[in-house]
Amino acid sequence: MLQDRTYEVLGDSKTRTVDVRVICATNRNLEEMVARGQFREDLFYRINLITVRLPALRERPGDIPLLVNHYVRNLREIYNRPELEVAPDALRWLREQAFSGNIRELKNLVERVVLLSPHQQLGIADFQALLQPGKHQQQAMPLQAGNGSLPLMSLDEMEKAMILQAMLLHKENMSKVAKSLGLSRGALYRRLEKYNIPHEAAH
Repeated sequence: MLQDRTYEVLGDSKTRTVDVRVICATNRNLEEMVARGQFREDLFYRINLITVRLPALRERPGDIPLLVNHYVRNLREIYNRPELEVAPDALRWLREQAFSGNIRELKNLVERVVLLSPHQQLGIADFQALLQPGKHQQQAMPLQAGNGSLPLMSLDEMEKAMILQAMLLHKENMSKVAKSLGLSRGALYRRLEKYNIPHEAAH
């Protein structure tokens, strides 16, 4: 089908034609894989007519503020926070980060911060608290809330707060809750059991 745009349905001797344009995406070096015998050479030359290389996000840091502002504009409507914005110093700080997960990691980070932070203007501390798992999260600064401040939260307390906030915002639609938190439904339910959160607890 890729070579001459024809195919036959199983059990039918009639040849059919198809008019399609095939677009493939990969994060692997297919030429090297062909040389190592790990990818079919004939398939490679059938799909490799025109190659477009998309540089990693770390190679185009100037795109980061544009992407962050784009995500925030969408999240203002989703979470009904029309005054939400990112502080200029936070945008500059984000430009300096190496997002190994590229755009997906950046988008996930922005939505997590919007879910957890009570601030209308998101600052560096909001992003630092959630940028990387493990030791970096343990060094997070105290979260400010209204006219007072919350004590430094443990990672478990922070995760539980995020889950409850997401459940409230998405009216306990568990598919949307899991997606907004970057979790599978199974992983979300395991966390609900871990923190003893019944569905109605979000209310």
